[in-house]
Amino acid sequence: MNISVELTLLPLHDDFQIPIKSFIKKLRGLGFKVLENPMSTQIYGEYDALMSSLQEVIKDSFENESAVVLNMKIIKGDRSDYVPSF
Repeated sequence: MNISVELTLLPLHDDFQIPIKSFIKKLRGLGFKVLENPMSTQIYGEYDALMSSLQEVIKDSFENESAVVLNMKIIKGDRSDYVPSF
């Protein structure tokens, strides 16, 4: 089963750009389709493989940051080709 995941990492300190960039670079290196915008990062793939890979990247980010929030939305299906119709 394919899924679409939207992630927003929010480090709770002034120097937030470095951990966000590091998080996105790790996502890019996982081998899944990754799309980015100024508000979030979307990643698409097969459920088991993607969730297993995300678990490692999220854990690493949490271990390296003293205070951080991660917002995650998961949608069943690959929505990477979505085009608004309005």
